[in-house]
Amino acid sequence: MAVVFDIDKDPRRQTSAEAKPRHPEKAHRPDQPILRKPDWIRVKAPGSPQWAETNRIVKENNLVTVCEEAGCPNMGECWEKKHATFMIMGDTCTRACAFCNVRTGMPAPLDAAEPAHVADAVAKLGLSHVVITSVDRDDLADGGAEHFAQTIRAIRARSPATTIEILTPDFLRKEGALEVVVQARPDVFNHNLETVPSKYLHVRPGARYFHSIRLLQRVKEMDPTIFTKSGIMVGLGEERNEVLQLMDDLRSAEVDFLTIGQYLQPTKKHHPVLRFVTPEEFKSYETVAGAKGFLLVSASPLTRSSHHAGEDFAKLKAARQART
Repeated sequence: MAVVFDIDKDPRRQTSAEAKPRHPEKAHRPDQPILRKPDWIRVKAPGSPQWAETNRIVKENNLVTVCEEAGCPNMGECWEKKHATFMIMGDTCTRACAFCNVRTGMPAPLDAAEPAHVADAVAKLGLSHVVITSVDRDDLADGGAEHFAQTIRAIRARSPATTIEILTPDFLRKEGALEVVVQARPDVFNHNLETVPSKYLHVRPGARYFHSIRLLQRVKEMDPTIFTKSGIMVGLGEERNEVLQLMDDLRSAEVDFLTIGQYLQPTKKHHPVLRFVTPEEFKSYETVAGAKGFLLVSASPLTRSSHHAGEDFAKLKAARQART
């Protein structure tokens, strides 16, 4: 595993004249120990023919995936099924969250052809459900809202039967941005809280907890037919009662779907894993969240926002139908 201040040698992301550190804001930080993973966190290494085909399509369309950028442990499993989560608006984020392995810095200008490229890849992969996420783009007047909307429209035009799930930034201080995205009518609107409010200062310093809650609530107010979703990581030092309060906050915003997964430390420069939460604790969280009224809950060590997203969307629809 490369340390956080290693120079990026990917030719797609550097000029011949210079190379940039992936996380310049973390380079000065002291190394944090990386705990040995317990037996219940084990994943299959990628490399099947199906994985290679997904990789080829992604590279041919010059696309970025959060699977690669964030080092998702489920990448091998998902890509074997031709499930990839596309990360639009580049590979460089304007924020510097302590848990995230996506590079930080000043992003490049938006690629006007990207929505069409994403739509082409969705069609080639034959996806029935696709997840689109992005870096934070605080440098843009609308935070990238119109680019999200263009991508949704491009996928709809090319693959009308494909359902679309988006995982968005918080559009903090971007007046009118949320309305643009909601008007494009994604099937699922996901925005992750990531952690409990007491950890925001150190884990997610550029975000505001109650702004994110309100963002999800406003989606429901504008279009109640859109499923809303949010996720958190555990193992960052949160207390159980804080997680339960977070569940109540999300339910007050009528959020439909909650995901809870184990935080895994990308490098020695990132926030340390303070504890590995046991599968039994995850099961308890799932039971409590279900009792609080979520349509769907996924809680396990390897749960991630887009893991099994297609299957989960079918479950969401069935749960809504059963409840109404």
